[in-house]
Amino acid sequence: MACEVLTTSDGREKAALARRHAATWRAARAAEQPMQVGTAAPPLRPARPAKPDLLDPRDVPRRRPGSPQGRIAILHAVAHIELNAVDLHWDIIARFGHVPMPMGFYDDWVKSADEEAKHFNLICDCLEANGSHYGALPAHAGMWRAAEDTAEDLMGRLAVVPMVLEARGLDVTPGMIDIFRKAGDAQTVAALEVIYAEEVHHVAYGSKWFHFLCGREDRDPVEVFHALVRRYFHGPLKPPFNEEKRAEAGLPPDFYWPLADEAART
Repeated sequence: MACEVLTTSDGREKAALARRHAATWRAARAAEQPMQVGTAAPPLRPARPAKPDLLDPRDVPRRRPGSPQGRIAILHAVAHIELNAVDLHWDIIARFGHVPMPMGFYDDWVKSADEEAKHFNLICDCLEANGSHYGALPAHAGMWRAAEDTAEDLMGRLAVVPMVLEARGLDVTPGMIDIFRKAGDAQTVAALEVIYAEEVHHVAYGSKWFHFLCGREDRDPVEVFHALVRRYFHGPLKPPFNEEKRAEAGLPPDFYWPLADEAART
């Protein structure tokens, strides 16, 4: 099921399939007939639509958020992030099936993948309401790098994807909500508020299972997190941080502030 999502290229079709498979998983769990978790050979990179063109991050055009074109660019970037997130959450299921984990691990990432598919659809709806669509603008080519770098390291994947990249979403989403509220775009404000609330859970799942693995190996979570972020995350951790929402997600300041201070000194 995970590999089927990963090898589907069209964004809307990928999201629909992700939601159907999540519903199938939930129904089986509710009936106390859980589906077997096997092993798979997921692609190193998921299938993608022909558009958007994927550019080096430095080559993605900058647009002023105060203009309609700038707000469309923000929405397009968010849609791209959400589509990658659908694949990231199914990839962690497919790629690490050989690692013994409780069923709750799969419950959490199936739920996250389902929510990311919902988020992608919500933002695509907002793009279309603003006269655009996903694929109309170029996008960031580096989004999948974290997945490739951590393809053989479950703890590294949890550290970098939910605990760094998705945590960053908690920092920046309130500012995006303000931009669209000032523009009078109630549809986008509502969509971003849904995303903001649910992303807290995704960061929390990352923290929960990261701590679970550290506990199983009797290792210090803060020390391991710092080492893995230095190894796999390409770029500094930059404030401001949404400390309240990060704490709500089980990510206290001693995880990220030392790395931010370290980056500021270099």
